[in-house]
Amino acid sequence: MIENTEQTGPENKDLYEHHKFTATAGQEPLRVDKFLMNFIENATRNKIQQAAKDGNIFVNDKAVKSNYKVKGNDVVKVLFEHPPYENLLVGEDIPLDIVYEDDDLLVVNKPAGMVVHPGHGNYSGTLINALIHHIDNLPTNSDDRPGLVHRIDKDTSGLLVVAKTEQAMTHLAKQFFDKTSERKYHALVWGHVNEDEGTIEGNIGRHHTNRLQNTVYTGDEAEYGKPAVTHYRVLERFGYVTLVECELETGRTHQIRVHMKHIGHTLFNDSRYGGERILKGTTFTKYKQFVDNCFKILPRQALHAKTLGFIHPRTGEKMSFTSETPQDMTDCFDKWRAYAKHRDL
Repeated sequence: MIENTEQTGPENKDLYEHHKFTATAGQEPLRVDKFLMNFIENATRNKIQQAAKDGNIFVNDKAVKSNYKVKGNDVVKVLFEHPPYENLLVGEDIPLDIVYEDDDLLVVNKPAGMVVHPGHGNYSGTLINALIHHIDNLPTNSDDRPGLVHRIDKDTSGLLVVAKTEQAMTHLAKQFFDKTSERKYHALVWGHVNEDEGTIEGNIGRHHTNRLQNTVYTGDEAEYGKPAVTHYRVLERFGYVTLVECELETGRTHQIRVHMKHIGHTLFNDSRYGGERILKGTTFTKYKQFVDNCFKILPRQALHAKTLGFIHPRTGEKMSFTSETPQDMTDCFDKWRAYAKHRDL
């Protein structure tokens, strides 16, 4: 868990907490620089070692060198003299594709490649920077992120609802928590999905060794994750890949990407989860060239937040929005459709 709050350390005056991680009870001894590399996206070993050299890395409230071995239940913090950049939010005049807006909320269609909120390595050009410019006095959520009721990954496109008032924030957040909102995604996945529809259940939590991935924990390990449920149905089969619609019952980080991988159908070109490799098909050079061309057309995971539905926080009206599937995805579908047709001849 990452926290961004002001912190005055035991031997430090006015240091700000940028990151805080608690090692799991079963943590094998691991150098603190390697430990932090697993947690902090876009961080480099050099930067982490420099931070340790400068006395900015603390374990159990004591400054440590980069060769310190992290053990179970250690609390690791990174503190600096300046506040986290994400606390210094600035409005930026970035075009927004607004699907709907009233005094309480707005629904925006986020393009792939746009980060939702500022974080490590992404301090401008985010959806929140655009929203702050567009709307005065956005309410903040429990993570101090203005207007955000939910989020979608940087390289996922599609619909997001943003609250413009405290009342709307509370009301909408409760719908997401109570699982009464409607969220449907379109995804292209590797492999031939046999069942026409199904439900994937499996607790999702951070991967033990690759901290930038999440994974499904079952059986005795279920406690490492939080309950997650994804419903899917097949829309079209293209032979070595399948177009599916996924409906979220819960909203865990990377949920669709993790759940589909769990059942053997990693998202097409999802580089974080191994989908950028050819996972199904033939060994022919022509096939490899064809797939490489598809990767070039769709240089991201094939995932789009297609439908969003909720109850309006003030009027009580049921609202539902559907967005066009982006060109990069439809072009990729067309290529696979043509390939599947010729393969069957």
